[in-house]
Amino acid sequence: MDVYRCEHVMDLFSVKETKAREIIKQLNNELKEKGYITVAGRVPIEYFHERTKIPKNNHELR
Repeated sequence: MDVYRCEHVMDLFSVKETKAREIIKQLNNELKEKGYITVAGRVPIEYFHERTKIPKNNHELR
């Protein structure tokens, strides 16, 4: 499964680490409520783009 980590979210949103971690935690909490198992500090790429509406091909990761 492809996942984004904190540094990816920081880059995509142009935010600091603390805010990126909050975003990941929020998305993971949503997934947990739906019955999925999550890993702290990582969020599935597909779910990230579904929820943020950032086009998947509209960015370059460092």
